[in-house]
Amino acid sequence: MNRFGNLDRRQFIAAGAAATAAASLSIPRQVYSAATDRMKVAFIGVGGRGGRNLQTIANTGGVDVVAVCDVDTRFADHAAEQYPGAQTFQDYRRLYDAVGQQIDAVVVSTTEHTHAFATMPALKLGKHVYCEKPLAYNIDETRRITQAAADAGVVTQMGTQIHAGDNYHRVVELIQSGAIGDVSEAHVWVSRAWGLQTKAEAEQHKDRLFVDHRPTESMTPPKHIDWDLWLGPAPARPYHEVYFPGPNWYRWWDFGNGTMSDLGSHWNDLPYWALNLDAPQSVQAFGPPPHPEIAPASMKAVYEYGARGDRPALQLTWYQGTEKPLAWSSGQIPQWPSGVLFVGSKGMLLSDYNKNLLLPEQQFADFEAPKPFVPDSPGQHEQWVLTCQGQGKTASPFSYAGPLTEANHLGNVAFRVGEKIRWDAAGMRCIDCPTADPFIRREPRSGWSL
Repeated sequence: MNRFGNLDRRQFIAAGAAATAAASLSIPRQVYSAATDRMKVAFIGVGGRGGRNLQTIANTGGVDVVAVCDVDTRFADHAAEQYPGAQTFQDYRRLYDAVGQQIDAVVVSTTEHTHAFATMPALKLGKHVYCEKPLAYNIDETRRITQAAADAGVVTQMGTQIHAGDNYHRVVELIQSGAIGDVSEAHVWVSRAWGLQTKAEAEQHKDRLFVDHRPTESMTPPKHIDWDLWLGPAPARPYHEVYFPGPNWYRWWDFGNGTMSDLGSHWNDLPYWALNLDAPQSVQAFGPPPHPEIAPASMKAVYEYGARGDRPALQLTWYQGTEKPLAWSSGQIPQWPSGVLFVGSKGMLLSDYNKNLLLPEQQFADFEAPKPFVPDSPGQHEQWVLTCQGQGKTASPFSYAGPLTEANHLGNVAFRVGEKIRWDAAGMRCIDCPTADPFIRREPRSGWSL
């Protein structure tokens, strides 16, 4: 049972923070060497984004790379060459068996469908965790990881690097200080169109590949990958190049959740943070007929939030691929490829990763921005390391990233069931919609468990 089931997100965060503070006083989580006082870190997934996470965190002061792990031996071997003192593994379960008691923290950069399974052992061992976005594959796994982190009282951070950017900080300050008044609408759009679409559309949108069905033929896996291990908790299927290498897997429902859970982690983060959002009351999605295997290239999802305290009810709409807000398509706002539009009682605010604009511009010509009150960040990775070392706190701990990830997943749940869903957050179910259950949770393949 979720003991935070009846709390809103702000109460949840406060409870998680209290648990973390208590743990830091009563449990010796940081078991650094008294002689060197260096943090011993294991890295699970060290290719692509994982390789960049490894380099950035390893170059942060006070970190020793104790172990590296990747199901693809090319990446693990390359990392071992860079850090010759690290032990090398292909199976993260063996890593925990071998060095679980020797490490202080773990960085997880695996494929989406194995995030929770690589993260949970660290939390059970009381280790700090940095996990790439999205936090977990589905709502059930996300809720369990969020709860486990709260119970462990360790330092956590989800890898949404843009969360540390100055522009996001300034937008949060503008919205929360009332620059555009009460916000009743938020629109979030991303131009990426990867997923199920026609061959011509895939070429037009520069998709990584075109595929519109599950292959019936199989291929021999490359020698450098253990395919059964890569599948992990997902249902077994023969190897094929349309699944591997990454991010080919991103469009397949068995392994990922398409653009929504990927870029939604970055872009929905801004309104979620600025408006102090928690679980929506309802979600309805629009797009092509849902495919049983492949996530859509283009779709939109409408989230409804009720009035919260002195804040009005809010409608947040997500658009991906060819879907765009009416204000964008009609030319009422600058047609930035991707962006977030806040609509308030006193005006609008448009933002992307690096810039923001108050609209109408002439109305805000003499506007003076509030004095900054969101603390500067040294960077998402560096902030996590410093917090593990007892300095400051993380900005995207699992107590925040978990509910954000759940909300993103709900957009896909609504799309896949093909109807408006009403969400019972405490019960973790769609009210009067049992067809949603398989998209909220799934039984892992034999041999895998949380």
